Amino acid sequence: MRPLGFSTGALGYSDFRLALRMLAETSATAVELSALRQLELEPLISCLGELDLNRYSHISLHLPSAIQPDFEPILLNLVKHVPHEWRLITHPDIIRSWDEWAELGSRVCIENMDKRKEIGQTARHLRSVFSQLPSASFCFDIGHAHQVDPTMGEAVLLLEEFQQRLSQLHVSEVNSESKHDPISLEVALAFETVSTLIPEGVPAILEGVPKGSDRLEQAKSEMALVWQLLSTPTSLAVD
Repeated sequence: MRPLGFSTGALGYSDFRLALRMLAETSATAVELSALRQLELEPLISCLGELDLNRYSHISLHLPSAIQPDFEPILLNLVKHVPHEWRLITHPDIIRSWDEWAELGSRVCIENMDKRKEIGQTARHLRSVFSQLPSASFCFDIGHAHQVDPTMGEAVLLLEEFQQRLSQLHVSEVNSESKHDPISLEVALAFETVSTLIPEGVPAILEGVPKGSDRLEQAKSEMALVWQLLSTPTSLAVD
Protein backbone atom coordinates (compact mmCIF):
# COMPACT_ATOMS: atom_id res chain seq x y z
CA MET A 1 0.00 0.00 0.00
CA ARG A 2 1.26 3.45 -0.94
CA PRO A 3 2.23 5.64 2.05
CA LEU A 4 0.27 8.90 1.91
CA GLY A 5 0.42 12.02 4.03
CA PHE A 6 1.21 15.73 4.28
CA SER A 7 4.10 18.12 4.56
CA THR A 8 4.08 19.78 7.96
CA GLY A 9 4.75 23.05 6.18
CA ALA A 10 1.39 22.81 4.41
CA LEU A 11 -0.58 22.14 7.58
CA GLY A 12 1.28 24.28 10.11
CA TYR A 13 3.65 26.56 8.17
CA SER A 14 6.67 26.72 10.51
CA ASP A 15 4.82 25.08 13.43
CA PHE A 16 5.58 21.42 12.83
CA ARG A 17 4.14 20.38 16.20
CA LEU A 18 0.74 21.83 15.26
CA ALA A 19 0.92 20.09 11.90
CA LEU A 20 1.71 16.73 13.51
CA ARG A 21 -1.25 17.13 15.87
CA MET A 22 -3.51 17.72 12.88
CA LEU A 23 -2.03 14.83 10.94
CA ALA A 24 -2.61 12.50 13.89
CA GLU A 25 -6.34 12.96 13.30
CA THR A 26 -6.12 11.65 9.74
CA SER A 27 -5.30 8.29 8.18
CA ALA A 28 -1.85 9.49 7.10
CA THR A 29 0.92 6.90 6.91
CA ALA A 30 3.61 9.30 5.64
CA VAL A 31 4.91 12.68 6.71
CA GLU A 32 7.42 15.20 5.47
CA LEU A 33 8.92 17.36 8.20
CA SER A 34 9.41 20.76 6.65
CA ALA A 35 12.24 23.19 7.36
CA LEU A 36 11.86 25.31 4.24
CA ARG A 37 13.49 28.34 5.83
CA GLN A 38 17.13 28.21 6.94
CA LEU A 39 16.37 29.30 10.51
CA GLU A 40 13.92 26.39 10.96
CA LEU A 41 16.36 23.54 10.34
CA GLU A 42 18.39 23.43 13.54
CA PRO A 43 15.38 23.75 15.92
CA LEU A 44 13.58 20.96 14.07
CA ILE A 45 16.52 18.56 14.05
CA SER A 46 17.32 19.30 17.69
CA CYS A 47 13.94 17.95 18.85
CA LEU A 48 13.54 14.94 16.54
CA GLY A 49 13.99 12.58 19.48
CA GLU A 50 10.95 14.10 21.19
CA LEU A 51 8.53 13.52 18.31
CA ASP A 52 6.23 10.50 18.16
CA LEU A 53 6.49 9.41 14.54
CA ASN A 54 5.89 5.69 15.01
CA ARG A 55 2.67 5.65 12.99
CA TYR A 56 4.44 6.68 9.79
CA SER A 57 5.95 4.11 7.45
CA HIS A 58 7.62 6.89 5.45
CA ILE A 59 9.29 9.99 6.91
CA SER A 60 11.28 12.60 5.04
CA LEU A 61 12.85 15.94 5.89
CA HIS A 62 12.56 18.87 3.51
CA LEU A 63 15.72 20.94 3.76
CA PRO A 64 15.66 24.74 3.33
CA SER A 65 14.78 25.92 -0.16
CA ALA A 66 17.41 28.66 0.02
CA ILE A 67 20.50 29.02 2.20
CA GLN A 68 23.37 31.41 2.68
CA PRO A 69 26.64 29.99 1.30
CA ASP A 70 28.24 29.84 4.74
CA PHE A 71 25.31 27.76 6.04
CA GLU A 72 26.00 24.80 3.76
CA PRO A 73 28.66 23.17 6.01
CA ILE A 74 26.36 23.70 9.01
CA LEU A 75 23.51 22.00 7.13
CA LEU A 76 25.70 19.07 6.13
CA ASN A 77 26.71 18.62 9.75
CA LEU A 78 23.11 18.88 11.02
CA VAL A 79 21.79 16.15 8.72
CA LYS A 80 24.22 13.71 10.33
CA HIS A 81 21.70 13.67 13.21
CA VAL A 82 18.79 12.69 10.95
CA PRO A 83 17.88 8.97 10.79
CA HIS A 84 19.64 7.38 7.84
CA GLU A 85 16.47 5.86 6.41
CA TRP A 86 14.86 9.29 5.92
CA ARG A 87 15.07 11.03 2.56
CA LEU A 88 16.47 14.57 2.59
CA ILE A 89 14.34 16.49 0.08
CA THR A 90 16.64 19.02 -1.55
CA HIS A 91 16.41 21.80 -4.11
CA PRO A 92 19.41 21.39 -6.43
CA ASP A 93 20.32 25.08 -6.49
CA ILE A 94 21.39 25.10 -2.81
CA ILE A 95 24.18 22.62 -3.51
CA ARG A 96 27.74 23.91 -3.89
CA SER A 97 29.90 21.25 -2.21
CA TRP A 98 28.92 18.47 -4.57
CA ASP A 99 31.37 15.87 -3.29
CA GLU A 100 30.12 16.23 0.28
CA TRP A 101 26.51 15.91 -0.80
CA ALA A 102 27.39 12.88 -2.91
CA GLU A 103 28.68 11.15 0.23
CA LEU A 104 25.09 11.15 1.54
CA GLY A 105 24.15 8.75 -1.25
CA SER A 106 20.47 8.02 -1.88
CA ARG A 107 19.45 10.00 1.23
CA VAL A 108 19.74 13.11 -0.94
CA CYS A 109 16.43 13.34 -2.79
CA ILE A 110 16.48 15.92 -5.58
CA GLU A 111 13.21 17.70 -6.34
CA ASN A 112 12.27 19.11 -9.75
CA MET A 113 11.77 22.85 -9.54
CA ASP A 114 9.18 25.52 -10.31
CA LYS A 115 9.60 28.48 -12.65
CA ARG A 116 11.33 30.67 -10.07
CA LYS A 117 14.51 28.63 -10.02
CA GLU A 118 17.38 28.89 -12.49
CA ILE A 119 17.89 25.12 -12.69
CA GLY A 120 16.05 21.90 -11.95
CA GLN A 121 12.89 22.16 -14.03
CA THR A 122 13.72 19.77 -16.87
CA ALA A 123 15.13 16.32 -17.45
CA ARG A 124 18.15 17.95 -19.07
CA HIS A 125 18.80 20.03 -15.96
CA LEU A 126 18.42 17.09 -13.60
CA ARG A 127 20.59 14.86 -15.77
CA SER A 128 23.46 17.22 -14.98
CA VAL A 129 22.60 17.22 -11.26
CA PHE A 130 22.47 13.43 -11.05
CA SER A 131 25.77 13.12 -12.91
CA GLN A 132 27.34 14.83 -9.88
CA LEU A 133 25.18 12.93 -7.37
CA PRO A 134 25.17 9.45 -8.91
CA SER A 135 23.42 7.75 -5.99
CA ALA A 136 20.85 10.45 -5.26
CA SER A 137 17.13 9.72 -5.36
CA PHE A 138 14.34 11.76 -6.98
CA CYS A 139 11.27 13.57 -5.59
CA PHE A 140 8.78 14.22 -8.39
CA ASP A 141 6.71 17.37 -7.77
CA ILE A 142 3.68 17.23 -10.04
CA GLY A 143 2.67 20.81 -9.27
CA HIS A 144 6.06 22.14 -10.31
CA ALA A 145 6.05 19.99 -13.45
CA HIS A 146 2.57 21.21 -14.45
CA GLN A 147 3.49 24.86 -13.86
CA VAL A 148 6.62 24.53 -16.01
CA ASP A 149 4.86 22.62 -18.81
CA PRO A 150 1.03 22.32 -18.64
CA THR A 151 1.11 19.77 -21.47
CA MET A 152 2.95 17.43 -19.04
CA GLY A 153 5.42 16.50 -21.76
CA GLU A 154 8.36 17.41 -19.52
CA ALA A 155 6.78 15.49 -16.64
CA VAL A 156 6.73 12.37 -18.79
CA LEU A 157 10.39 12.87 -19.65
CA LEU A 158 11.29 13.30 -15.97
CA LEU A 159 9.47 10.15 -14.92
CA GLU A 160 10.69 8.05 -17.82
CA GLU A 161 14.32 8.99 -17.27
CA PHE A 162 14.44 9.01 -13.47
CA GLN A 163 11.80 6.46 -12.53
CA GLN A 164 14.40 4.15 -11.00
CA ARG A 165 15.46 6.97 -8.65
CA LEU A 166 11.91 7.95 -7.68
CA SER A 167 11.41 7.73 -3.91
CA GLN A 168 8.76 10.37 -3.14
CA LEU A 169 6.00 12.43 -4.76
CA HIS A 170 4.97 15.99 -4.00
CA VAL A 171 1.32 16.55 -4.86
CA SER A 172 -0.37 19.95 -5.11
CA GLU A 173 -1.31 22.67 -7.55
CA VAL A 174 1.33 25.40 -7.94
CA ASN A 175 -0.21 28.74 -8.79
CA SER A 176 1.21 31.68 -10.74
CA GLU A 177 2.96 32.95 -7.59
CA SER A 178 4.54 29.49 -7.08
CA LYS A 179 2.45 28.86 -3.97
CA HIS A 180 1.05 25.39 -3.25
CA ASP A 181 -2.74 25.10 -3.45
CA PRO A 182 -5.09 22.10 -3.18
CA ILE A 183 -5.55 20.18 -6.42
CA SER A 184 -7.91 21.52 -9.09
CA LEU A 185 -9.61 19.49 -11.82
CA GLU A 186 -6.94 20.67 -14.28
CA VAL A 187 -4.11 19.26 -12.20
CA ALA A 188 -6.10 16.10 -11.43
CA LEU A 189 -6.45 15.44 -15.14
CA ALA A 190 -2.77 16.24 -15.66
CA PHE A 191 -1.94 13.67 -12.99
CA GLU A 192 -3.89 11.08 -14.98
CA THR A 193 -1.46 11.46 -17.87
CA VAL A 194 1.55 10.40 -15.78
CA SER A 195 0.09 8.18 -13.06
CA THR A 196 0.98 4.98 -14.90
CA LEU A 197 4.65 6.00 -14.75
CA ILE A 198 4.61 6.16 -10.94
CA PRO A 199 5.37 2.85 -9.19
CA GLU A 200 2.72 1.72 -6.73
CA GLY A 201 4.80 1.91 -3.57
CA VAL A 202 6.25 5.42 -3.98
CA PRO A 203 5.09 7.59 -1.03
CA ALA A 204 2.95 10.64 -1.78
CA ILE A 205 3.29 13.86 0.23
CA LEU A 206 0.60 16.52 -0.16
CA GLU A 207 1.72 20.15 -0.16
CA GLY A 208 -1.51 22.01 -0.92
CA VAL A 209 -2.32 24.40 1.93
CA PRO A 210 -5.89 23.81 3.18
CA LYS A 211 -7.99 26.98 3.16
CA GLY A 212 -11.00 28.14 5.14
CA SER A 213 -12.15 27.47 8.68
CA ASP A 214 -12.18 23.65 8.72
CA ARG A 215 -8.67 22.98 7.53
CA LEU A 216 -8.53 19.48 8.99
CA GLU A 217 -11.56 18.29 7.01
CA GLN A 218 -10.11 19.87 3.86
CA ALA A 219 -6.85 18.02 4.46
CA LYS A 220 -8.74 14.74 4.80
CA SER A 221 -10.65 15.43 1.57
CA GLU A 222 -7.42 16.21 -0.25
CA MET A 223 -5.91 12.95 0.95
CA ALA A 224 -8.95 11.03 -0.31
CA LEU A 225 -8.70 12.72 -3.70
CA VAL A 226 -5.01 11.97 -4.09
CA TRP A 227 -5.60 8.37 -3.06
CA GLN A 228 -8.19 8.16 -5.84
CA LEU A 229 -5.83 9.79 -8.33
CA LEU A 230 -3.10 7.29 -7.63
CA SER A 231 -5.34 4.24 -7.37
CA THR A 232 -7.91 4.64 -10.14
CA PRO A 233 -6.70 7.25 -12.64
CA THR A 234 -9.94 7.46 -14.61
CA SER A 235 -13.13 9.53 -14.59
CA LEU A 236 -12.19 11.72 -11.66
CA ALA A 237 -14.63 14.11 -10.07
CA VAL A 238 -13.15 17.13 -8.30
CA ASP A 239 -15.26 19.69 -6.42
